[in-house]
Amino acid sequence: MRTVGVEEELLVVDPSGVPVPLGPEALEVASRRGEGETPAEHDRAEPGQDGRDGSPGRLVPELKQQQVELGTRVCTDLAEVTGELRYWRGRADAAAQAVGARVAALASSPVAVDPVTTPGERYEQMAETFGLTALEQLTCGCHVHVSVADDEEGVAVLDRIRVWLPVLTALTVNSPFWLGRDSGYASFRSQSWNHWPSSGPAELFGDAATYHRVVADLVATRTIVDAGMVYFDARLSQTWPTVEVRTADVCLRVEDAVTHTGLVRGLVETAAREWRAGVAAPPVRSELLRVAAWRAGRSGTTGELVHPLTGHPAPAADVAAALVEHVAPALEETGDAARVAGGVAEILARGTGADLQRRVHRDIGDLAAVVRAAVRLSTGEQSGG
Repeated sequence: MRTVGVEEELLVVDPSGVPVPLGPEALEVASRRGEGETPAEHDRAEPGQDGRDGSPGRLVPELKQQQVELGTRVCTDLAEVTGELRYWRGRADAAAQAVGARVAALASSPVAVDPVTTPGERYEQMAETFGLTALEQLTCGCHVHVSVADDEEGVAVLDRIRVWLPVLTALTVNSPFWLGRDSGYASFRSQSWNHWPSSGPAELFGDAATYHRVVADLVATRTIVDAGMVYFDARLSQTWPTVEVRTADVCLRVEDAVTHTGLVRGLVETAAREWRAGVAAPPVRSELLRVAAWRAGRSGTTGELVHPLTGHPAPAADVAAALVEHVAPALEETGDAARVAGGVAEILARGTGADLQRRVHRDIGDLAAVVRAAVRLSTGEQSGG
């Protein structure tokens, strides 16, 4: 069974619902408790070694002081993932409460805020190099790592899952508001993130040598700070034998993050089987994938998506069903089929995080109330909504 690890970025907010630059202080608390790294400790790590995909669970800094990131331990089943996410969200919230704040699993800030860059050489270099793209970048994603045998299998997986990644975006949308206004998107994080020059869908690689040559060529341009800034929608880990899928907004509910994790592991296993069976990767150009990703971020599960098997628009529910069917044999083998299919059905029935945010705003008319509701759902204080 392939192992999985999950990283989630969380907003740090004050009791009123406004993001506050108390992430470093919360991490100081976590560090004293043996649960996290301070910004200074994190900055001394190897360049680009941001992930926690192969190490014990931990809380670490992110680009902005209004954020913290959690990383789970390596897990073998979805029940473990559930427990890990609940535990580390709880530890992040406890550390934030110690400095007068809370955490919220929101992929963007509904309320207006001035993002503050976390101290450290790497983050400061990014801010200087990329201007407003870095200075305004206050977004929170969910990154899922799945084990692979080696880089050859990993690249074969990357080539075969790329057409399905926009569907994952659609099922996890959780950023309809952007710094005080409705963005018109279900996931504006996905739009903002693509301002980075090295982000988005990649072309087919074919083999590990080509993948590593492309990464080296990107670094050689001296445009990005280091290889850790190769922000492909899915990439190989620099440190551990995993494929990292990076397209999702951080999910408001732990249950949805677990569903997403199950889908990602199912996609990786399905792709590896196809590769071993000699099934060619779908020859879809990245221009078409970028359009598919845009549509997914625009409407989430409420409109039509580009169907990965036809290239034509289809209802989101039909496209989600096609994804579940595509990975069903792999999910059956791990015992995840009922859990993941049920999780997808629940998302389609009750809505995504973006749907809930808009519902709270429509009912109350206060964006800060959206954040407060998100705190309750993120930390398990409330299960409905």
